Amino acid sequence: MTNYQCLRVLKNEETVTTEIEHFEVPELQSGEVLIAVSYSGMNYKDALATKANTGVLRSYPLTPGIDMAGTIAATNDERFAVGDEVLTTSYGIGVSQNGGFSEMQVVPASWVVKLPKGLTEKQAMTYGTAGFTAALSVDALVQHGLNAESRVLVTGATGGVGGFALQFLQKIGCKEIIALTRKTDQQDYLTKLGATQVVTPDEFFPEKNRPLNKQTIDYVVDTVGGEQLGKLIPFISYSGSMALCGNAGGIKLNMTVLPFILRGVNLLGIDSVETPMEKRAAIWEKMADEWLVAEGIQVQEIALEQVQATADAILAGKHVGRTLVRPGGLD
Repeated sequence: MTNYQCLRVLKNEETVTTEIEHFEVPELQSGEVLIAVSYSGMNYKDALATKANTGVLRSYPLTPGIDMAGTIAATNDERFAVGDEVLTTSYGIGVSQNGGFSEMQVVPASWVVKLPKGLTEKQAMTYGTAGFTAALSVDALVQHGLNAESRVLVTGATGGVGGFALQFLQKIGCKEIIALTRKTDQQDYLTKLGATQVVTPDEFFPEKNRPLNKQTIDYVVDTVGGEQLGKLIPFISYSGSMALCGNAGGIKLNMTVLPFILRGVNLLGIDSVETPMEKRAAIWEKMADEWLVAEGIQVQEIALEQVQATADAILAGKHVGRTLVRPGGLD
């Protein structure tokens, strides 16, 4: 392929638009690989990238898409050969350098993971950054004592990260998995993913929240952040933990220090962007084997022409499950 198509985010003064453009395949620099992209994925950050003044993109024009999976089409790094199946997520992809909403993409080889055995390119992008972040979150909680007897709550449960967290917790065998969501029409879907109980914030939180509430949960995967985070921590039991991996509900934290100094609660920050490669590869291996759940979540596929509408749905809170982007078009 000498000519490829990609989605570009353009900025004219304060106006941001998306357009499909065509380019010639570039020459590789030292340490780079060229990936023929089979699948990318729509994430909350990708949706934000299509809008003005969100702070996601570092420059314009740029191709969004923080995930991609495909095959090596050309390589300037001895660690990879033409035809290798690979995936890559986060780092600067789709933020400071061109991302996965493209038929072909040049990526630093040091950012690339060889596709684990037992995992297809489609499964890898069904996971994408959402699945990877969920796995990092659950793994962090396991390192802090989570086991099959733990009571676990997942926020933003209908989203990609929350949905995968539910499934990973089910794989571990947790007997009490609470899905916290405002989408009351998704109870059957969340139960299918592994939730043993589905509650709304209005049902879960008392009218008056206290600095220390009854210890009803042991661990939390929080994909939302904001005001709700501060309300949840007082319910975590002694020496329990929260893995914080999202900020869709805001970036401010308003609460007291009492849960931390009187109950020994741990607030664990989860960063999926700069995860070291050794840990990154190990987590992907776990998702391909012990925690393989990529077929269980609701998935739809779209072409580049449908990215903007999907981004709008995500930002409006009307999106469920995972949407995969096929840069070469739908079959």
